[in-house]
Amino acid sequence: TLRTPPTAPSPVDVTVGLFVVDVVDIDEDEQTFAFQGNLFLQWSDTRLAFDPDEMGADELIYQGEQFEAEFAGWRPQLVLRNLSGTFERQGLRVRVRSDGSVTYLEAMQASAEVKLELRRIPFDRQYLPITFESLGFGSDRVRLRPDTERTGIGETTLRQWRIGEIEPSVAGEPSRQITDAPTSQITFTIPLTRHPGYLLRVLVLPTILLVGLSWSVFWMDRESLGDRMDISFIGVLTVVAYQIVVSDRLPRSSELTILTAFIWLSYLFVAATVVINLRVSTLDRRGQSARGERLDRACRWLFPLSYVSLLALTTGYFLLVA
Repeated sequence: TLRTPPTAPSPVDVTVGLFVVDVVDIDEDEQTFAFQGNLFLQWSDTRLAFDPDEMGADELIYQGEQFEAEFAGWRPQLVLRNLSGTFERQGLRVRVRSDGSVTYLEAMQASAEVKLELRRIPFDRQYLPITFESLGFGSDRVRLRPDTERTGIGETTLRQWRIGEIEPSVAGEPSRQITDAPTSQITFTIPLTRHPGYLLRVLVLPTILLVGLSWSVFWMDRESLGDRMDISFIGVLTVVAYQIVVSDRLPRSSELTILTAFIWLSYLFVAATVVINLRVSTLDRRGQSARGERLDRACRWLFPLSYVSLLALTTGYFLLVA
C-alpha cells in the first residue's frame, strides 16, 4: 500500500527545514510564544515514480485541497510536540518528481510552550524550541534529518529582542502518540537576547533617581524631624507607587530575579532613611548633637556607596554565578 512508508532495510530519511517568518509574540507569564513559519519536508518514494513522457511533465504539483483529494501516496505527518493552543495551516504545496522524490511545503502559524529562564532579566538570553515528531511511525520506520539550507529566520517584529541563527538538532524519545517505538524528533531552537535598554530606561534609572532623592534628608536641618520624615515616607510611597505602575510590563515570575533583588534593595535603602531620622532625633534629644551630625555626614557617603556596591554584587552574582 502507498499509505505506509516504503519498505526498506533502513528507515525512510525525511529532511526537515523550518524557515521562521516571524516570532509574533512571547508571553512571559504563560511561558509560550507564537510564530509564523514555512515547514519544508523532502523524502524519496520510488512507488511514486512515473514516466515523464507518458505523463507529459517532469513533476506533478498539488496545492491545498487538490493535494488532499488527489495525492494517493504516503507522506510523513509531523506534529508540534510542544504545541500550546492552536496550530493553523495557512497553505500547502507538494511537488512529486519523476524519480519519486517529493518536496512538501506548508505555511503555518502556531503557539508553542517554552521554559523561560528569567532570573537574569533584563540581561537574559532565551532559547525558544520548536519540536516536531513523526506521527504514527517510530524511528525504525521514519527518520528525521535537518535541512540546513531551508532553515532560517526572517525579520522579527519583537523590538525588545535580538534574534540569532536557528539551531536544528535531532533526537529520539518515547512518543505521546500511539506507537511502540521511540519516534524521530527534530528541534529548531531560536536563540534570543533581550535588549536591556527598555527596562533600564523605564524602571531601573527612575528608581535609582527616586532612591537618591530620598537621601536629601541627610543634608536637612536635624531639628526639622517632621520635614525629614515627610520626605522619607514620600520617597517610600513614590517608589512603591512607581513599581505598581510599571509592574504590568514585567513578567510575573516566582523566581528571584535581578529586577526583584534591585527593587527590594531600593525599598530597603529608602526605608532606612526613616531609621536614620529617628536615630538622629534621639541623639539630639539626649544632647548628643555632635554624634547626630557625624551620623548624617557618614550617611551622605555611606548610603550611596553601599547601594551601588550591593547592586553591583547582586548583578554580578546573577550574571556570573546563578
